[in-house]
Amino acid sequence: MENIFDYHQANLKDFDEAFSKYGWLVYENALSDEFVEEINNSLEDAYLLRRQIQKENGIDLDMAGTLHHLLEPDNFGFKLIEKLYCDEQMRHFLKGNYILNAIGGVINVKDARPYVQNVHRDIRSFTGDLKMMIQMMIILDDFTEDNGATYLLSGSHKADIRPDDLSFYSQADRALAKKGSIILFDSHLWHAAGKNYTDKPRRALTLSYTLPFFKQQLDYPRFLGYEFGETLPEGLRQVIGYNARVPANLYEYYQPPHRRMYKQGQG
Repeated sequence: MENIFDYHQANLKDFDEAFSKYGWLVYENALSDEFVEEINNSLEDAYLLRRQIQKENGIDLDMAGTLHHLLEPDNFGFKLIEKLYCDEQMRHFLKGNYILNAIGGVINVKDARPYVQNVHRDIRSFTGDLKMMIQMMIILDDFTEDNGATYLLSGSHKADIRPDDLSFYSQADRALAKKGSIILFDSHLWHAAGKNYTDKPRRALTLSYTLPFFKQQLDYPRFLGYEFGETLPEGLRQVIGYNARVPANLYEYYQPPHRRMYKQGQG
């Protein structure tokens, strides 16, 4: 296919052509082996914490291997976000500033049947040429047909039509990507995680980025604390969503421009 590129040689012409034709692309050699290993070493403890909450709330049956909201002050999440991978492409796609909508992960193991294996797209409403969200996958193990490489239905981002499962699996491409790669795809694209038939996990991070006025899946600034945000560099504050907050009372609302919670340039 014509949508696999080296991350360090990426350009917007290739991005536009691949997204127009396929709705997705692969950037190889994006993350170092050392960083991938650091992330993988952190996932098990992060999963155990989230798995316990899933079980306590009775929603664990179809969430096996899924981790949500991995942005915490003392884990790899900040280091990942701060690197601003594919910043140029996402600004180009969303036509300006953007924020993190969600950062999660999947540990795909043999015989698991999590909800991400259902055919789905990651934005509920079809907005056509108005692009509001873009997806990023960080590949933490080589994606193969045997271990559950994601199915992506190329071209399906262009119309508001959910394919039936038979048509989807007969026509979809597989994201056969190397460890350390990044996959970007239009959030309108229909896709599904594959089944893992091997005895080793197939791990990946899944991130969504949106226009700043789009509601985050978790209120990261409130979760992390407003005072904590004051310690962050401006680029990281922007992406985490500190410049697109919603006032909670009149005192927060009536502020001069430089102290407003929803800053200029957020759409």
